[in-house]
Amino acid sequence: MTDNNDKPGHLARRFQQIAVAVFHAAVEDAGYDLTPVQYAALTTVGMQPGIDQATLAGLIAYDRTTITGVVDRLVQKGLVVRQASRTDRRAHALRITNEGRRTLDGIEPAVEAAQRMMLGGLSKAEAATLMRLLRKAIAAGNELSRAPQQTALDAARK
Repeated sequence: MTDNNDKPGHLARRFQQIAVAVFHAAVEDAGYDLTPVQYAALTTVGMQPGIDQATLAGLIAYDRTTITGVVDRLVQKGLVVRQASRTDRRAHALRITNEGRRTLDGIEPAVEAAQRMMLGGLSKAEAATLMRLLRKAIAAGNELSRAPQQTALDAARK
């Protein structure tokens, strides 16, 4: 039997726990109330005005059922609005509000600090290597996920 610290799944789960804790602490200290998933959704809506929820879910690798609750909370916080889609009556187009834009602008220094803190035990070269290897491992296993991440190109093809 091998030690848990020799298992990538265990290490990935531990790093995720640390990443979420660091993100929450940095964001709360800066006076904001956003989860990592809400932040990912808000930044994606900000970069792609008019995106629908299903596409948003794919781009941030979140399941389509659960994304509704994430968007609901962003709407309740006044950061995003839903509008009827011009191309699909069943879908809603999402747009960031002025308050959402101000939140992103204000929260960004805290998010950047959190990212640096997550990699704080590594040299710049080690951090770059870790990021490269994480991207490689994620790309190799993407389709094994319950919510595979789509690229913008994948989303445009739908």
